[in-house]
Amino acid sequence: MNAGGRGTLRVLTGCTAVGKTELALAWAERAGAEIVSCDSLLFYRGLDIGTAKPTAAERARVPHHLIDVCEVAEQMNVSRYVTLARAAVEEIERRGKRVLVTGGSGFYLKAFFSAVNDDVAVPSEIRERVATMTEAEAQDALRRLNPAGLGGLDVANPRRVARALERCLATGRTVAELAAAFRAQPGPFAPWRVELVQLTREPADLEARIARRVEAMLAAGLVAEVRALRAKGLEQNASAARAIGYRETLDYLESEKPDERVLAEAVAKNTRALVKKQRTWFRTQLPAHRAVRADEARVETLFDE
Repeated sequence: MNAGGRGTLRVLTGCTAVGKTELALAWAERAGAEIVSCDSLLFYRGLDIGTAKPTAAERARVPHHLIDVCEVAEQMNVSRYVTLARAAVEEIERRGKRVLVTGGSGFYLKAFFSAVNDDVAVPSEIRERVATMTEAEAQDALRRLNPAGLGGLDVANPRRVARALERCLATGRTVAELAAAFRAQPGPFAPWRVELVQLTREPADLEARIARRVEAMLAAGLVAEVRALRAKGLEQNASAARAIGYRETLDYLESEKPDERVLAEAVAKNTRALVKKQRTWFRTQLPAHRAVRADEARVETLFDE
């Protein structure tokens, strides 16, 4: 997959509630590995119940990295993640341990297979000029600079149009040329070989697991967790506040007639919708990899030894 002069990174991914945590723990224990999280919500302290974060007992079984590295009101981004993840990988390897990356957050997961940030520097005067344009003016200017077309750019998204226009003006290149240059960049983990396994389940099985998971979260005190997080600035962090489990509970706390059955149904419904999106993303965005049914997975054969 990726080739380089360093060791091998094993990556275990799959949809929400598919069963990654226990299998990752079992494999890591057997292989003498440490786990690097690739879940965009496990970064935040206090987001425990709604994320099904590995418990203290589970983390005592195997060392984990990139869990609880941010306060809830603090923003994480992929650049910071790459810096922290590389440092964790290098530290683990220096101690002679194997590395297991696990999680299902697509944007962060993709960092292990390709570049995630372009290196185009946009001067402030160009940003300021584009900021003064209306949406129509920005689209017209971008189309003039790209007579061969804009490819798959979402022109209905004003922010993406503005960012594309800024980069075209800064470099003198078209959208297509910039995209080709970006694809040619080495990813941040290019020096490592990456072995990827996706854990899967039948839809009916996964839906039943989602329902049980939501019930367990509510029983464990999800509502109380969200109340406490609000006081710590949860709603200042859109990524956390709009996450499934948290956004529905925030709505529940604002409701004139809060009903935990309605809350449970909303969380389960939105989790099922997320799983559908994840399946599409895994199918279209991940490089070639092996898919393993969760009910047939064995630690002995999960990865190449």
